[in-house]
Amino acid sequence: MTMNLLLINARLVTMQKVTMQNDSDGYQVQDAQFVHVCDGKIIQMGPMQACPEMDVLQTLDCEHKLVTPGLIDCHTHLVFAGNRANEFEQRLMGVAYEEIARQGGGIMSTVKATREASEQTLLTNALRHLSGLIKDGVTTVEVKSGYGLTLESELKMLRVAKQLEQHAKIKVSTTLLAAHAVPPEFKDDADAYINYVCEQIIPAAVSAKLVDYVDVFCEGIGFNLKQTEQVFATALSFGLGIKGHTEQLSHLGGSALAAKMGASSVDHIEYLDAEGVNALAENGTVATLLPGAFYFLRETQLPPIQCLREAKVPMALASDFNPGTSPIASLLTIMNMGCTLFRLTPEEALRGVTCHAAQALGIAAKRGQIKVGYEADFALWNVTHPAHLCYEIGTPLLHARILNGVLCDD
Repeated sequence: MTMNLLLINARLVTMQKVTMQNDSDGYQVQDAQFVHVCDGKIIQMGPMQACPEMDVLQTLDCEHKLVTPGLIDCHTHLVFAGNRANEFEQRLMGVAYEEIARQGGGIMSTVKATREASEQTLLTNALRHLSGLIKDGVTTVEVKSGYGLTLESELKMLRVAKQLEQHAKIKVSTTLLAAHAVPPEFKDDADAYINYVCEQIIPAAVSAKLVDYVDVFCEGIGFNLKQTEQVFATALSFGLGIKGHTEQLSHLGGSALAAKMGASSVDHIEYLDAEGVNALAENGTVATLLPGAFYFLRETQLPPIQCLREAKVPMALASDFNPGTSPIASLLTIMNMGCTLFRLTPEEALRGVTCHAAQALGIAAKRGQIKVGYEADFALWNVTHPAHLCYEIGTPLLHARILNGVLCDD
């Protein structure tokens, strides 16, 4: 059966980008609009007075509510077991992270819990985390592995990430982050672990059709440039996309390396320098900002926002939801943090979770804008202006989500 949906009386915020043919910047509200959807794609749109008579299965009167593209969270770690609330309390009481790690805490505590957890436990936990993002209008989410650090556990995490689409009305992009930390089995031999990632984990993930992207934590406490390049080269040889956790805690040059190798995005980037910014601009790489981690870790080194603006580097914005440094399952809160902590404009924040987030995931030709030919993923809001989405925290703002032209019953 052909699925047909007609939205009428919509206040559209299309997030379309300025082109020579289109002088709208996509952030300006266009009132009294219609959108015609067929088989999950937008096939026609325009002002209500130009709406033709048509036979449709469903008409949705938006009653002049704001309609944006469905939001996209392009960087999360939704799949894991356990939590680290006790460590949060310890840090607030003055216990150093090194001491917490010696006690079995830190990332390895999450690795231990995730390895021991069943797929069903991981799925139940991930769906609970995901529910917060869905309530904020998210229709696409990226999910990373990285808390298994063995072939079996990394694939288990990716399988769970894929299963989210079967249990929630959501679209999922999966990223293999096996190069997240050196596991205990390879203590003091990071090179051997990287060989294991490249020779066993990546090929197995590809064979099982579980992965879209490969990521690396390129950092002093993670992996060096040579190791990062090896992982990226292996990923590219299998036809996978690449992205990087780079320049979060120091400047190693991982962002420039990733960009020159064709990365869709580099994420965190608080210590990105001018050379790195230029590399992003020259290679079309998105800068993904993660203010949740900046806030939770009480960081002070701001990412180079003005330099990115001047170089016209697209900036995405994401939750980085994870148990250790950003346990924040609210993309609207992240948008507020992007504005208050990083001084983004509300338009930059909204682009960061729509068209620019789509670019960070390599799906900019089909999601992140309300445009003819694009997938019909929308969020309807109980607000009158898009800036309100960055302004108010805690009040439910979402009226409804539409995924592939079907009204969700969240």
